[in-house]
Amino acid sequence: MATKERTKQLWINNLWGWFFVLPTLVGLMFLNFIPVLQTVWQTFYKVGDFGRGNTFVGFAHYVQLINDTQIWRALLNTLLYAVVEVPFSVVIGFIFAVILNQNIRGRGFFRTLFFLPMVVAPAAVAMVWRYLLSTNFGLINHTLKAIGLQPVGWISDPNIAIFSLAITGIWGSFGFVTVLYLAGLQEIPRDYYEAADIEGAGFVRKHISITLPLISPTTFFIVVTRTIGAMQLFDSIFVILGRHSPVLPKTQSLVYLFYRYSFMENNRGYGSTIILLLLIVIMFITVIQNYVTKRSVHYD
Repeated sequence: MATKERTKQLWINNLWGWFFVLPTLVGLMFLNFIPVLQTVWQTFYKVGDFGRGNTFVGFAHYVQLINDTQIWRALLNTLLYAVVEVPFSVVIGFIFAVILNQNIRGRGFFRTLFFLPMVVAPAAVAMVWRYLLSTNFGLINHTLKAIGLQPVGWISDPNIAIFSLAITGIWGSFGFVTVLYLAGLQEIPRDYYEAADIEGAGFVRKHISITLPLISPTTFFIVVTRTIGAMQLFDSIFVILGRHSPVLPKTQSLVYLFYRYSFMENNRGYGSTIILLLLIVIMFITVIQNYVTKRSVHYD
């Protein structure tokens, strides 16, 4: 009798579990899974206006993508941006999190201050950086001139424009990283640090031997999510550089090319092919990250 009661209770618990999860599953189905299938379907068609008059083109868009040098240059730009932005965001965020985790005055104020870039509209942030980085009228170059240095073509030099965009990305994301690391740091028992103090470990050694291993799951989550975010670079290019910038061909990302082909040239079939390439690249990078960090992430 007791077994039947436990089975019934287990069935009820499972039913309630599915009941609470169902809205999320439905949302994922209609907002994620179905759009992905529609995107894949569109890669085989020249999409007409308002989704009507579609013309089947087979693998023509894939052939065009393979032979399109702009695509591979944009992929390289996207990867370069991620390689610069993600590590610096993680390292700077970790350093500030360690500092703010100490018993210092104004800790709450600085936590809020660092997180502010995450709650400001990306377009507004990009507009501010556009004027800061302007070659002729930017505050940064004005400061350089005031101290006797030559101005720098932050967003007008094709060799450094992508790095300037990475700087804006670091500024906009390290606050988010800091908050996540703070949450992880506060879960570490103080006993470990007290034992390290007894053993005579210094500040740096304690964080290398204790902090980094214990927050490795947080680091893994941050690296994966920030990489995905960096690979979707668009706002900074669109607002800071603009559509007519001479450095755009050497700075544009895959998402910007998707926007250009899909909405400026009304070639949504080819735009869908580009975004599918980005999806495959992100999945490939995520799998590699998961494989590489499998042994270095400790969940206990």
